[in-house]
Amino acid sequence: MAGRTFAIGDIHGDREHLVRLLAALPTLDAGDSLVFLGDYVDRGPDSAGVIAFLRALPTQTPARVVTLRGNHEDAWLRVIERGWDEFISPPGNGCLAALRSYLGGPVAGEDDLPTHDERAPLRTGSFFPPDVVAWMGALPFFHEDDHAIYVHAGLPRGPDGFLHPRDVKAKIALLWCRDEDFFRNYRGKRIVFGHTRTEYLPAELSDYTPEDPTDLWAGVDVVGLDTGCGKGGFLTALELPALRVYESR
Repeated sequence: MAGRTFAIGDIHGDREHLVRLLAALPTLDAGDSLVFLGDYVDRGPDSAGVIAFLRALPTQTPARVVTLRGNHEDAWLRVIERGWDEFISPPGNGCLAALRSYLGGPVAGEDDLPTHDERAPLRTGSFFPPDVVAWMGALPFFHEDDHAIYVHAGLPRGPDGFLHPRDVKAKIALLWCRDEDFFRNYRGKRIVFGHTRTEYLPAELSDYTPEDPTDLWAGVDVVGLDTGCGKGGFLTALELPALRVYESR
């Protein structure tokens, strides 16, 4: 029988909430899994600390640790490979916060702009250590166990319905899609995802604390876990198969 899986939503540079959430989980054993849904960097004050923590975590817990790729990790890999000003420029993406977590400087506010000296490393991602870049490049696009399928953003449709992640040729779709058709109409094995903040998902479809749109979002066969950590929200975990919810707030 499969052990427990604890799926954890987007962290976005907030190590404090990550530590607080993990402390709230029950004692883990070797049959358990921790599945992180991606987006470890940007926005929050400590992207560097979050990545260091996650990379060390397999030596700190008997549970299996799975760290999926998020669209922010994918975006930085594109920045490093060939540049992508459209991603690093909007202050709301929080890229300056990631840079300062590695190079130092005041914690970046949401509307802060880079200084002259910060512009070049921000445009190239050169502030990321090579081992961190290699780690981001090796992150898998999805995970599946007996309980659910875990992806960062969701599943695209094919000619015969929603595709299993293994059948998605352009895996980038698993990281970036934000399709209301998926949120409303997917049926099948449970999908657990992040990426889209729960307050922007169809509130009338969630049967979990519908009076609080910022909370975990639970549709028919889909569960959204991005509760705004790193941007004024908190971090959420879902235990499967028991469907227990844990929060860092």
